[in-house]
Amino acid sequence: MGQAEDTTKITIPRGIVFVVSAPSGAGKRTVLERVFAQDARLGLSVSATTRPPRTGEVHGKDYYFLDRDTFARRVQAGDFVEWAEVHGNAYGTLREELDRLLASGKDTVLELDVQGMRNVKRIGLDAVTIFIMAPSMEELKRRLRARGTDSAEVVDLRLANARAEIAARGEFDYVIVNDRLEDAAADLAAILRAERCRARRQPMEDEWTHMEDR
Repeated sequence: MGQAEDTTKITIPRGIVFVVSAPSGAGKRTVLERVFAQDARLGLSVSATTRPPRTGEVHGKDYYFLDRDTFARRVQAGDFVEWAEVHGNAYGTLREELDRLLASGKDTVLELDVQGMRNVKRIGLDAVTIFIMAPSMEELKRRLRARGTDSAEVVDLRLANARAEIAARGEFDYVIVNDRLEDAAADLAAILRAERCRARRQPMEDEWTHMEDR
């Protein structure tokens, strides 16, 4: 009599959702790029937006660029985990994009503003929230001006928005002060490692037993 086939399945653990927010000019994207280059387990959820693409931006890589009517239809269809109006344009996280990354076992970063973070919390999504900020308003102002991409009026608007966002930093699980890029990237990497080591994220006992028997 042949040996019974082992039909036990090992379920790939769904990845962890990390919400990363920061005021404009705090260096969030630079910090994330440094960590992404060192962490193959990390994926980035590409957001959808109604704003037109900037020079060099690619549909499906930088954003999913949707017209207003398409975006509204997809909102009505429940295709978004969360969405919000920001500076006259709509931005949102597509459910299929997030599910695809998490189902593959990737830990997934959502780049959201404070409003988006609150929306994620409101719907009860299990997510680790991280806020990145400059060491001071003076430094933030210097960085915004140094970019040379915005008028003085736009810089002032971004600074006003930054004050409101920084005031909400206590709503996040972690706060990283981006004074030195190397230190900020190391802090973010440490948070990812710590969250992956949480007991509640480890495989169940029957999964470990099956893994040992293989």
